[in-house]
This record gives sequence, structure tokens and C-alpha cells, in this order.
Amino acid sequence: MTEEINKPELQSLPTTKAKSRSLWPSVLRWIPTSTDHIIAAEKRLLSLVKTPYVQEQVNIGSGPPGSRVRWFRSASNEPRFINTVTFDSKEGSPTLVMVHGYAASQGFFFKNFDYLANRFKVIAIDQLGWGGSSRPDFTCKSTEETEAWFVDSFEEWRKVKNLSNFILLGHSFGGYVAAKYALKHPEHVQHLILVGPAGFSSESDGKSEWLTRFRATWKGVILYHLWESNFTPQKLVRGLGPWGPGIVRKYTTARFSPRYSAGNVLTEEESTLLTDYMYHTSAAKASGELCLKYIFAFGAFARMPLLNSASEWKVPTTFIYGAQDWMNYQGAQEARKQMKVPCEIIRVPQAGHFVFLENPDGFHSAMLHACRRFLSPHPDNEPFPEGLESA
Repeated sequence: MTEEINKPELQSLPTTKAKSRSLWPSVLRWIPTSTDHIIAAEKRLLSLVKTPYVQEQVNIGSGPPGSRVRWFRSASNEPRFINTVTFDSKEGSPTLVMVHGYAASQGFFFKNFDYLANRFKVIAIDQLGWGGSSRPDFTCKSTEETEAWFVDSFEEWRKVKNLSNFILLGHSFGGYVAAKYALKHPEHVQHLILVGPAGFSSESDGKSEWLTRFRATWKGVILYHLWESNFTPQKLVRGLGPWGPGIVRKYTTARFSPRYSAGNVLTEEESTLLTDYMYHTSAAKASGELCLKYIFAFGAFARMPLLNSASEWKVPTTFIYGAQDWMNYQGAQEARKQMKVPCEIIRVPQAGHFVFLENPDGFHSAMLHACRRFLSPHPDNEPFPEGLESA
């Protein structure tokens, strides 16, 4: 399914029909969402983007022969789809593929699409089990199977899209997935950009003493039990039913308040549209979100840390962090010591974990520097951007 969309025509587009529709009106449902709601919320959020784009549901099939990937063996054998948006670009522009983080979707990059599309062929996806992509039953039982769920489904998407050389960007958990993909399929990735990536630290790295002490408290015992029970934030949103949108609204308002930036992170319209989008993508059927306990131990420590494979890195890499990011850039510094490929670490001021929303101008400067050899005829002569920090 492919649909070309641009801002002036957006309001006249009919709402896409869902495959299955509840007999109850939205206001009478315990969880007031549906496939229609996700699609409509995405279109409303992306109406803020001026660059025309094509939206498509990329059919990645039901699995290659002999595959051991769990999502190919779920209760349903129907084909799976990856929700994809591709923005208009100048002919010959380098291809940039963007992968979102945990509890997010591709629409979180809405403040960056216009700027980046002037320099790249931008393609953003919803990972399998997130956003507008298929949400098959999640039956993975190990870290290896869970990694394969995301990495192998992305590879099937790449094959269908016939991409062979592209810049791969991943944010947070998406950075973990992007790094694991580049380790397995380095021949397709020209450059790897990891934005506040998760997965570099482990419980055994000597920095988790606070966690040991916390787990001994009654709060720690409860939270540890919830973690091991795979209780996700999305389950809370669903459990609250019609009160779920209000909880998401409070979270969005608090999370994107101007804590680090010089001014407001989001306008009132942006906040409203992002909240609506985030609610509907969070309240939909649980799928990809259930990866959490298999990828990370309690405290968000990776069970199979990326640091352990740094010496095997085959793709030039740029790390981008907000200066106040709770993901520690020192993990990237440790990885760089072992890497045999070019590696840069850039810190962006007045930004935290969502650097691309909190300081988009600084993030864009970091992106241009990271990709200078694809954009500039004299990349070695490009100065380091003023205002950013090289770590």
C-alpha cells in the first residue's frame, strides 16, 4: 500500500479503513484506539512537515524458508508489514534510514524531516511491532531470539526496498538494533549514526552498585518483580482505558518541558499532535514492546552489551548525545578504544535523550558533520561545528 502525501492535500484525504473494526464507538471503548486512529494520528503529526512524502506498508512476507525467527512462527501466518515513509529528495542524495527508539515510532523525528530531506533521501520506519507496522504475537524467549526479531525483520524490509548502501541512524533502543544490524550486515551500511544509544553498559561493569542497594529496598523489590514480569509502560496506558490519553498527555508535557533547551521544546500544536500520536501507538496491541526484559536486565543494563563486540565493528560510526542525556557517552568512549574503524563522539548542548527534539538545530549540525564525506567535496577541510563538543 503506497500513498503520496503532501501538506496542502492532507486534510482532504479519506481515513484508511482498518482490517477489523470494533462495533463500539470510540468513546465507548475501554481502550479508545484502533488501526484507523494510529494512521490518522500519524498523518496529523506529519502534516507539520512541509516536504512531500510517500507512505507505504512494506510487505516483508511471512518468513524466509528455514527461518528460526519467532515472529515467523506466531499464531498467525499472515504477511507482516513495516510502516515506511520516504521523503522527496534531490536526485543523487545519499540515503538515510532512520530507526526510532523504545516506546516511540518514526513520527518522533517530525522536527527533523524537512531539514534532513534537503540533503538526504530520508526513509523512516516503524520497527516491527511498533507504530503503524504489523504487531504479531511476541513469542521470543531469549535475548538471541529477540535481537533476531528486529534485525532479521529489518533485513527483510531492506531486501524488499532494494537498498544496498545507506547511512543507518538509530536512536536509543533503535541504536542498539542499528548497531546489531551493522554487525551482522556491514556490507549494506555506509555509515552508522547512533543517537543516545542504549546497550553499552552491563551489570558487571562496576557502575551498578546503586542498583544493588536499590533492589534491597521495598520499592526495588516491587519494581524488579514488575520488570521480570515484563510489565511495560504501555500496559499501564492500556489498563487505564479511557484515562490513558490523559496520562500520556501529562508524560509528554513533563518529558518535553524546557529543562535543557533555551526555549520551549514543543509548541502547543506540536505537543497536542505528538501526544495524540504517542497515545494511539502505545495503546495498540502489545508486540515489539515485550522485548524489554530480554534485551535489558533491571536498570536498563544490556544482557548482551554492545561494548563486548566493539572490536568486531566494521562500519565507520558517529555517536551523538545530548549533553544532558541519561545514556552515558563514556560507554561510547570505551567502545572507541576497541574499534578498528573511524569513530567520532559528538555532544549537543541544551539537550537530553531526545536531542533531535530538544535541540534540533544542534542535532542537524552534528548530522552534517557526521555525514560530511557524503555531502562535502572536501570533507577533510570541514571544521568541527561551533557550539558542539567532541568527546
